[in-house]
Amino acid sequence: MEHFFRALSYSRDGLLFLLKEQAFRQELLMIACALPCVAALRGPGALADALPWAFLVLITEALNTGIEKTVDLCTGERHPLAKAAKDCGSFACGAAIAVFFFVCARTLLL
Repeated sequence: MEHFFRALSYSRDGLLFLLKEQAFRQELLMIACALPCVAALRGPGALADALPWAFLVLITEALNTGIEKTVDLCTGERHPLAKAAKDCGSFACGAAIAVFFFVCARTLLL
């Protein structure tokens, strides 16, 4: 049980760190605007369809931030592999946002 509570505290610390990141805050704002619209216009079933995709955006951003911070820790130099790692993480975030957008748009247009 001790491990479980320690893991929860690490998760809390990660969330508190992410809340300092501009991209994470922007994505939270996007989700906070989109989900109520989906719920108001299409009901709780549509909200239940969109919610997992909203979490995918946040999860992807958390992983991307971890990649970026790890790369920054490992090297302060500009290196093609460091750029590639950061660019791949950025692509993953962009793809997750696009999926969330399309799920919400489909939900609102159907």
